[in-house]
Amino acid sequence: MTSGRNPIDPFEIYVEDEVIEDLIERIARTRWPGEITDSGWDYGSNLSYVMDLCDYWKNTFNWREQESRINTFQNFTTNVSGLKIHFILEKGKGPNPLPLVITHGWPSTFAEMLDIIPLLTDPGSHGGDAADSFDVIVPSLPGYGYSEKPSYPGMNVAEIARLWVELMTNNLGYSSFIAQGGDWGAGVTTALAANHSDRLKAIHLTMSSTGTDIP
Repeated sequence: MTSGRNPIDPFEIYVEDEVIEDLIERIARTRWPGEITDSGWDYGSNLSYVMDLCDYWKNTFNWREQESRINTFQNFTTNVSGLKIHFILEKGKGPNPLPLVITHGWPSTFAEMLDIIPLLTDPGSHGGDAADSFDVIVPSLPGYGYSEKPSYPGMNVAEIARLWVELMTNNLGYSSFIAQGGDWGAGVTTALAANHSDRLKAIHLTMSSTGTDIP
């Protein structure tokens, strides 16, 4: 992989204690609504479920453990068309890894891909063939996670696909790559195939996506 024009900066995730404490305090101050007896999920979220979830979030969930786990992966940021884009890049351990960009959806984040990254970069250690390894790139969509939010209109799947091509080719130096996505990531991946087929080796979707504005 050759070096692109824009620098690739290592990135470590750290949330200040004050931010975590503020969130816990705001959860504790929640004013809960009433609910219809035995309504369950008929009219929206089940109140008891949400209250239990917030109690877990406030009293049991350990952000520092999650933060530490995320930081065991290679996190970076780079400038893509004026936007700071965060991504994980883990290099494959096989003889000739294929570059693979994986796009998350909404309301998820890049973090939902953490479990599968080692399986893709090092299949030989997980019962597979080392020759099937990938360089795995998992960017955060603009405005999600640690990627900068856009300051201009029109940030649709076609525009994000354009940004991903710039990230993969100009910034990371790959001439072509494979793309995978589900939910909004499926829309981005479909737009990659429709508008940038010269850069795509293959795509994989976990949701069918169509739209009149993709070409």
